Amino acid sequence: MRKVKMNVQGRVQGVGFRYTTKMVADRLGIYGTVKNEEDGSVTIEAAGEDKQVESFIKEIKDSPSPAGRVTYLDLQDNPWMDARTSFDVIY
Repeated sequence: MRKVKMNVQGRVQGVGFRYTTKMVADRLGIYGTVKNEEDGSVTIEAAGEDKQVESFIKEIKDSPSPAGRVTYLDLQDNPWMDARTSFDVIY
């Protein structure tokens, strides 16, 4: 089980980024959260099997939203992430 925290920057707010991130997470069996930040970035916490998390990270880097564009992604392993049973959009 791998747990990561990402801060994503670029055109990631107002383009359906959180919604499409949840779609990708649900398809890959990833648990966690996605939320907008006041600085215009998006924070994602994700947990799953190593291979699934790697696939998830790749899809986030490529922007799951067709109208979005990721220009920077800060990725950190986060072993202290709370256990979750779903992937949720935080408003």
